[in-house]
Amino acid sequence: MQHVNLQQPLSEEDIADFVNEALAHESIDRKRLLFIIPDSTRSMPMPAMFRALVAATERRAEAVDFLIALGTHPPMPEDAINRLIGVNQEERNTRYAAVNIFNHEWQNLDRLQHIGTIEADEIAELSNGLMRQKAAVLVNKRIFDYDRVILVGPVFPHEVVGFSGGNKYFFPGVAGAEILNLFHWLGALITNPVINGTKHTPVRAVIDKAASMIHLEKRCFCLNVSGSRTHGIFYGEPEEAWSVAADLSAQTHIVYKEKPYRSVLAMAPEMYDDIWVAGKCMYKLEPVVADGGELIIYAPHISEISYTHGKLIRRIGYHTRDYFLAQMDKFRDVPGGILAHSTHVRGIGTFENGVEKPRIQVTLATQIPRDVCESINLGYRDPSTINPEDWRDKEHEGMLLVEHAGEVLYRLKS
Repeated sequence: MQHVNLQQPLSEEDIADFVNEALAHESIDRKRLLFIIPDSTRSMPMPAMFRALVAATERRAEAVDFLIALGTHPPMPEDAINRLIGVNQEERNTRYAAVNIFNHEWQNLDRLQHIGTIEADEIAELSNGLMRQKAAVLVNKRIFDYDRVILVGPVFPHEVVGFSGGNKYFFPGVAGAEILNLFHWLGALITNPVINGTKHTPVRAVIDKAASMIHLEKRCFCLNVSGSRTHGIFYGEPEEAWSVAADLSAQTHIVYKEKPYRSVLAMAPEMYDDIWVAGKCMYKLEPVVADGGELIIYAPHISEISYTHGKLIRRIGYHTRDYFLAQMDKFRDVPGGILAHSTHVRGIGTFENGVEKPRIQVTLATQIPRDVCESINLGYRDPSTINPEDWRDKEHEGMLLVEHAGEVLYRLKS
């Protein structure tokens, strides 16, 4: 089922009515329910959804709990969780005292359960021959304490899988590292400009295969969100709900431009607190930067490369895919997810005769110092020297300003 209104945003009442109707005829009485939700790095009406989900289920289900699909993002402290779901601590202790909210723990093997292995031959088939290696599939074992798992999250164009949402909230949302690293590197091999905004991809096929190993009742709420506005909500089996939501996202979250730009200023929203997530500004805008042009990630609030993976990223720097492919033995100990992030931020390019030539320049205008930027192979600009207004309404001069960058994909028409 679905509710879509592109003319005006859905109200909190619209969302609550939809959730209530979607769950009214589901067999959830006396069952244990787990909702898997995004963290704060996604635009999402989570407070409205949280209240609606609890209200629609608390009098029927035996348990109503939430698991935050962090992937490899840092765990959220209690105050951040409260902001995510739109409640204060007193409400958590009283009105929602029976509702547990858990962080995913991707590195804690005691919290993970092995549910199968995707063999190398099948990976080769699913990836159209791009990759041939097996992967153990581990998922947060907490999900098996419940009778039904319901995924909840927005759908956007995505650099690794094509479109986010659906079973991606299992993998990498609440998964172990091995399958995560495999399909992130697979996405990097395909490259961001090719995969981003493409509905059916080899990575989505791997994720759906891994999700088929979870033998639980599964449902999914997929949302179409633009900033603070929600224009669509879909419910059903994960693959079904995701499919129609991805079709709508292709209409609402991809902007086509007539020609590329020599200078693009991508303003990272506050919800991106390190380059690991602010890299989405590059992923969504790389296709419209002219050859030899510059993309600036403007984020004066950011001071870290990655709170979780910073040490490894500082070691390898940011490079094109071909740079790594030409010398994989040197980077064999680096997880595929780290390599993928590196190539996605640096963009496509060549590596010939020991010389790397990225197609465009990527510059950070953040609190990260010049020497650090240069050491990781990115450009540096002092954010205090940048006035975003200098880019506004300058498309005729080859300059593009994108506010709240990172969720809408920009492509060339041709």
